[in-house]
Amino acid sequence: MSDHSPSKNQKNHSSDKLVPALRFPEFKNAGEWEEDFIGNVCSSFSGGTPSTGQKEFYGGNIPFIRSAEIGKETTELFLTEEGLKNSSSKLVNKGDVLFALYGANSGDVALSKQIGAINQAILCLRAKDCNPFIYQYLSLKKNWIIAKYIQGGQGNLSGEIVKSIPVQIPKPKEQQKIADCLSSLDELIDAESQLLDALKEHKKGLMQQLFPAEGEKVPKLRFAGFKGEWEDDIIGNVCSSFSGGTPSTGQKEFYGGNIAFIRSAEIDKEATELFLTEEGLKNSSAKLVNKGDILFALYGANSGDVALSKQNGAINQAILCLRSKYYNPFIYQYLSLKKNWIIATYIQGGQGNLSGEIVKSIPIRMPLPKEQQKIADCLTAIDELITAQADKIEQLKAHKKGLMQQLFPSPNE
Repeated sequence: MSDHSPSKNQKNHSSDKLVPALRFPEFKNAGEWEEDFIGNVCSSFSGGTPSTGQKEFYGGNIPFIRSAEIGKETTELFLTEEGLKNSSSKLVNKGDVLFALYGANSGDVALSKQIGAINQAILCLRAKDCNPFIYQYLSLKKNWIIAKYIQGGQGNLSGEIVKSIPVQIPKPKEQQKIADCLSSLDELIDAESQLLDALKEHKKGLMQQLFPAEGEKVPKLRFAGFKGEWEDDIIGNVCSSFSGGTPSTGQKEFYGGNIAFIRSAEIDKEATELFLTEEGLKNSSAKLVNKGDILFALYGANSGDVALSKQNGAINQAILCLRSKYYNPFIYQYLSLKKNWIIATYIQGGQGNLSGEIVKSIPIRMPLPKEQQKIADCLTAIDELITAQADKIEQLKAHKKGLMQQLFPSPNE
């Protein structure tokens, strides 16, 4: 973070001056910011994709940056010099501003972390003064850009659209000061994110040792006092289960009550978007679950996800509720470990979806109840650390967002 904290600017109520609410002391009397367009303060270009039918164009040492990789340190594909020469792909430098024009991450922006070539879905911007300032500004304006140009009817972004985006610009030294302040927060967020990733990797490695490997009857790592082989079984034998349903959406009296209605994307949430009335519950197949029940997403974008319910509520038909005869957290941890296998076997393997019968048929090896609890309690403790770390990152992001809103002027758009 910068040595000098910005101070509140005295607002002039007689005129709407183009100045931020929060300003560093040395720029307090620096005057108003200038209004301009991205295309006037940056040079820009897009790239292209070498013919995928020409094998000699790929496999070289030039990173080929696609829109989902604009903020990454590595790429999946690499180009040869011949591929670069015989295509519209263009080279960018480390520190260039990369803007995703279309694709799933349309509107995303990043400072390139590598020297490489870009494709046609990326616009490279090079500021006349300070690349990091333009990056921070476009990050702040992302939701506005998406709402105006994508959701607002255009359906996509283009180089011309990005160049037409209005921008408020202070003098170069103030640009640099603001960018340095926000970059220091980005570095802190990155460091905390790396710690979060390390915790997740630690848990993953520990799980692989605390549960028996394929073909094994005992785990590699075992708590003192436990011995003997684990027993083979299936989920349906060690858990009771049921799915729910959805009350008719045409019956308004079924909604707006005080019963949380949990849908598949909300299995790990503490709150839901929709609530049912007692009448809605009674006149549908929706079923009540308790806090601590195992919720398994059968279909939808998060098919295969599993969670311990954080609330009492009703579930719909896309969720299977499991209740272990022994210890719910053990079954939850096991199904979390097996998620990729479940998806590969039953979804990618040809079934195309999951069902209650499929989940109940999943094989499981079980130790005695006391060992189940010991394993689950150990992994739950790590989950709590992961949750706390994720919360810390969200707080830092919220702090940065609030700071950005004050460090940049807010003209009427």
